[in-house]
Amino acid sequence: MRDHRVRSGGIELAVRERGAEGRPTVVLVHGYPDTGAMWDEVVERLATRFRVVVYDVRGAGASTAPADPLDYGMDALLGDLEAVLDGVGATGPVHLVGHDFGSLQGWEAVSGDRLRGRIASFTSLSGPARQHVLPWARERLRSGPRGVAEVLGQVRRSAYMPVFIAPRSGEAFARLLSAAFGRVLTELEQARPRPGHPADTIARDARNGLGLYRANLRRLQDAPGDGRADVPVQVIAPTGDRYATEGMLLCSRGRVDRLYVRRLAAGHWAPRSRPDQVAAWIGEFVEHVEGGPESGGLARARAAADPAREFGGRLAVVTGGGSGIGRATAHAFAAEGARVVVADIDEGAAKRTVDEIVAAGGEAHVYGVDVADADAMDRFADYVQATFGVPDVVVNNAGIGVAGSLLDTGEQDWERVRAVNLDGVYRGCRLFGRQMVARGEGGHLVNIASMAAYAPTAELPAYSATKAAVLQLSECLRLDLAEFGVGVSAICPGVIDTPITRNSRYVGIPAALADRLKEQAERSFRRRAYPPERVAQAILRAVRDDRPVVPVAAEARVALAVSRLAPAAGRAVARFGHRAGARVRVRLAENAAAPRLAESDALPRQD
Repeated sequence: MRDHRVRSGGIELAVRERGAEGRPTVVLVHGYPDTGAMWDEVVERLATRFRVVVYDVRGAGASTAPADPLDYGMDALLGDLEAVLDGVGATGPVHLVGHDFGSLQGWEAVSGDRLRGRIASFTSLSGPARQHVLPWARERLRSGPRGVAEVLGQVRRSAYMPVFIAPRSGEAFARLLSAAFGRVLTELEQARPRPGHPADTIARDARNGLGLYRANLRRLQDAPGDGRADVPVQVIAPTGDRYATEGMLLCSRGRVDRLYVRRLAAGHWAPRSRPDQVAAWIGEFVEHVEGGPESGGLARARAAADPAREFGGRLAVVTGGGSGIGRATAHAFAAEGARVVVADIDEGAAKRTVDEIVAAGGEAHVYGVDVADADAMDRFADYVQATFGVPDVVVNNAGIGVAGSLLDTGEQDWERVRAVNLDGVYRGCRLFGRQMVARGEGGHLVNIASMAAYAPTAELPAYSATKAAVLQLSECLRLDLAEFGVGVSAICPGVIDTPITRNSRYVGIPAALADRLKEQAERSFRRRAYPPERVAQAILRAVRDDRPVVPVAAEARVALAVSRLAPAAGRAVARFGHRAGARVRVRLAENAAAPRLAESDALPRQD
């Protein structure tokens, strides 16, 4: 343990060393408006395994400030880092970690020539390379409306930067920030103030630190080089960062050769709110770069760095994956790079889906399970975690249909449709949701409801009741899990061409009439020609954009709007549909009876 000062030109930098000599050196660089003390919790966890070096950047904490308030350019910052490495006697390459503006500085260190050979690896938190931002923005703007929206979202998050850069307004904002910073940490970052953070020098640090923005971010197009690092880079992207979209934090994908991407359910100050996870990932990465084996987590992080495969490295679990929406969803996730566990009560059907995915070059695994069986679901969740790890996405899709009046729906039919459609979703959410929360990296639960959840129909009371319950369960669970970074989406498909109509059970009518109704329903769904693959794409968008309720197909969107804006009109439409359905059933019953009457008339009579 050593605290000392290092001179860099006319600046004195306050440096703190922890841990033991002879171990790999990890250098931590803080951002604005922090000091090196921001890293204290992470330092404590790393110091048992590494030699850890932390310093206050120029103008912050116990370090001195330059006479020129704009003497914060990257050349000066890299000179400071070089002086620190010399001052602590770093004879071999060190492992650099940067947060916020410290991350921007780190990118410059690993992509330029000045410190080439002195850095072994770089871990970036909440700070992209300046050289990557504009190419990313241009690519997203050209990609279509969603990309435009993402860039506009980042512009909104970066609205403070012009204020920082402008004279006088920056100083005014710095005074406001220094007064409110402790409250920001408590209320927005789940990181309570403690001695050292915010620092006693916060007012001075916030004012001096404006030079970082004014010297380096006025014109991003002037940043030298292309930002390509010549060392392994790990990007930890907090999914709840209020100042950067996930897309911008990951804009290095495709621009760095040896890149590892990890998402963390945390806000901007993740080193304060999630020090255990941050320290664990830094340590795991450093040990691998030092020659240790690549862990499963790092292998997934490497796969997640592929910009062409949005869900690369992630694990998706899909129930009811043997056919219909489940099968299409399993294919869609696999095509985007996810490893997929395909579960179904019909293990043979699930195996066919897996074989199709593997034949297409994806990774998928089969599991036979009845979601209505509580013990079987417990075993399933344990198996997935033990074999593949905690899922990143779970799609609770398994479902069955029961049609007919509630008065004709017996206890067994009611219990079965509830057990599969509702209890199965509850178990999938509870079991895998617990795993996601305990892991602390976020995740997403997708529950397949239906347009029937909000569009009443007398023909599907049991089915509709379960889907309405799934919709409300999803809304409630979304509120419950938001603080853990776990999203929840309810998907409400309309008339989709899947086998559910063929497999549904009709109650209260003769078997022959039920068969005719199934045939007619199948023809209607085929004529609608809305394939399950389009639902699967809606599911991927829901996960990507963290959407709460997603109606799929025009009729589902219209029905949702009517249920919210004109529920009486919705009930009127339902009454009309019920009367029309009754006429259809009468006609089909008469048609079914006609052949029997004709056959009876043809028999010889006995007098």
